[in-house]
Amino acid sequence: MTLMTTAAVVASEEPHPGAAAFVDRVVAEYGLDPEHVQGVLAEARYQQSIIDAITRPAESKPWHEYRKIFITPTRISSGVEFWRANADLLGQVSDRFGVPVEVVVAIVGVETSYGLNTGSYRVIDALATLGFYYPKRGAFFADELGQFLRLAEEEALPLTEVRGSYAGAMGVGQFIPSSYRAYAVDMDETGKRDLWRSLPDAMGSVANYLATHGWRDDEPIALPADLSVDLPEGADFPLKPEHTLAELAEMGVEFDAGELPGDTEATLIELEQADGRDYWVGLNNFYVITRYNRSPLYAMAVTQLAKEIREQRQ
Repeated sequence: MTLMTTAAVVASEEPHPGAAAFVDRVVAEYGLDPEHVQGVLAEARYQQSIIDAITRPAESKPWHEYRKIFITPTRISSGVEFWRANADLLGQVSDRFGVPVEVVVAIVGVETSYGLNTGSYRVIDALATLGFYYPKRGAFFADELGQFLRLAEEEALPLTEVRGSYAGAMGVGQFIPSSYRAYAVDMDETGKRDLWRSLPDAMGSVANYLATHGWRDDEPIALPADLSVDLPEGADFPLKPEHTLAELAEMGVEFDAGELPGDTEATLIELEQADGRDYWVGLNNFYVITRYNRSPLYAMAVTQLAKEIREQRQ
């Protein structure tokens, strides 16, 4: 007869690999009841479809395919109608946080089709699956699971019933738990931040997220550009601008800066079209949108959808 070590016995009793260490950590960090946390983990279910989804995100597509998902006549016209139906509220949100209405509308249009699709996965399943079974980003999602447990207590959420995306994002604006806790606002002053049923809270939270991350209301998002020469060898253009408009112009990037000063921070965005490349000069606000989703494709979809909605709204 083979005797199991104590560690092996504990591991065999864990509902998920590494669950015991997770319980110890979140109990210490958030002051949660260990039996409660253990009960939640026991109810959380592994979902293979979540692993499948995160390994083939839309952001892995080339721009010309990604764009077709979000810049559509239906999504544009629905955005215009959403703006018209909520004009007073959206005006208040824009005035309070200094973010254009069309940008807030475009984000919820890309995220959830204006609240029509806020996700079908139980958040505990999504975060447990990714936190315990997706080593590539397991630490991140395990932390989000801990944040969700704390958030549920703070906002009196029905923890085992809340549904969201395959990545555990929630509500009309798709906030992950840490963002919900840090940036959600009680715009309607009910004493609770409800990102599903309270449109004021949901819209205010999107605008607050962008404002907190440095949105500049006096700057555009991006400028269309062309290249007149090959870029200098080794030139690097991270999403967070590390060059200026003047420096990009010196490199041979052609664009119309309007009245923007030459020392305005900027970067170069390259997008894959079916027959070549598109180039844009990304400014601070483009980078701010990528703080919502770290893909330049996402930021450009929001930028272009916002522009189309604004033009059709007028």
